[in-house]
Amino acid sequence: MKELIKDIGIAVIVVVITLQFFQTTEVVGSSMEPNFHEKDYLLLDKTAYQRHDPEIGDVVVFKSKLTGSNGKKELLIKRVCALPGDHVKITGGKVYINDQEQDESFTKDGMTTGEIDVTVPDGCVFCMGDNRADSVDSRFESVGFVKIDKIKGKVVFRFLPFESFGRVSSIGDAMKAK
Repeated sequence: MKELIKDIGIAVIVVVITLQFFQTTEVVGSSMEPNFHEKDYLLLDKTAYQRHDPEIGDVVVFKSKLTGSNGKKELLIKRVCALPGDHVKITGGKVYINDQEQDESFTKDGMTTGEIDVTVPDGCVFCMGDNRADSVDSRFESVGFVKIDKIKGKVVFRFLPFESFGRVSSIGDAMKAK
């Protein structure tokens, strides 16, 4: 009996410590296709940006300004596309960061809708979904720039579906200028 109590105690301690650093989330909607799909089950590193700044290509979950049907602020999953001080221009279906055309081959349609010409303020990032035609993101006033302190965590692991089980890596290198 002592061993069982000890094992349960250790398990509870491990769970409590894990929940301090990590959180699970489920993808809702199609805004991150083709790289993430509805009902993908993900693990967030809640402390990632306490250790370092966000990087281009990171997939993050953040509390948005949008309000859900339950009256609470919606959590969104998007990709970091520009950092503080970066100049973002979207025109003719192409994305330019600091006047360099970006490789959009990882997106669903390989192009980005909208017309934007902004500079990302300090303490914020510019985020977009990978399915640019079906994503409400930093291109829209209703979301706007994402304050780094509103980021709940960086996506680091995918549990479901099982065929995609494993570590989620940034595709920052794939997003570099053409």
